[in-house]
Parts: sequence; structure tokens; C-alpha cells
Amino acid sequence: MISEEQLDQFRLSGETVRVVRDGMEENDVLGIVVAWDDTTVVIRKPSRRVLKLSREYRVIAASADRESELEK
Repeated sequence: MISEEQLDQFRLSGETVRVVRDGMEENDVLGIVVAWDDTTVVIRKPSRRVLKLSREYRVIAASADRESELEK
């Protein structure tokens, strides 16, 4: 689970993040961190749609290399 400090850093910087939900890159969610609570994080996509996702998913900077779930 991503920490409060990491989420706050992403929110303050406005950096685009990648939420990796499974092994398929097409299922990743790209957007900016808007808010979070104990179990979920709210991501605003470039289309301005907002998604509420589990904090159990891996959240990384969009500019970072994506590793598949099988490689971990």
C-alpha cells in the first residue's frame, strides 16, 4: 500500500501517476492524485473523469519504467 507521504508528494507536485492494477499495461490508469482515505485513492484522468481506486494497487510516477506483475 502506498504511504500517506508518497500520496501527498504526488498531490502537491501535480505529477502524473500510473496505477498498475494487473499485468496488462492497457489496464493501467494514468492521472493525478486528487484525494485519498484509508482504503482508496481518487485519481483524475486527463479526460477529467475521476476514479476511486484501492490503495492496494501499485502507484508509481508515470515517467518511471513499468515492471510487469510477473517480474516482481
